[in-house]
Amino acid sequence: MQINQYLHTAILVSNLEQSEHFYSQVLGLKKVERPLNFPGIWYQIGEFQIHLIQAETVINDQVNNQKWGRNRHLAFSVDNLEEAKQQLITHNCLIQMSASGRTALFTKDPDGNIIELNEV
Repeated sequence: MQINQYLHTAILVSNLEQSEHFYSQVLGLKKVERPLNFPGIWYQIGEFQIHLIQAETVINDQVNNQKWGRNRHLAFSVDNLEEAKQQLITHNCLIQMSASGRTALFTKDPDGNIIELNEV
């Protein structure tokens, strides 16, 4: 077997409307057409996609409450971390700066899925 491309990550969400606001309005991701008939939304980031799938139950599996980056998370590159931080604060999102000293922060979507924003 030879894996030749990473296609997408699926994220379970309990409230599609709240999640759409977070991923579309707060993070500014671009929605793309989704040819399926169950509740969900797809976003395109470069050649990578995020698939939000509505689920009745979303289990929070965070194992390290002090350092969010040591939990399962998605990481995105941003041009300006301070600008991203202010956008999150404007939308009342929880944030945690990276403990490693990198120019990075962590936030959570409405279901507690952790997102890293990293100024590369």
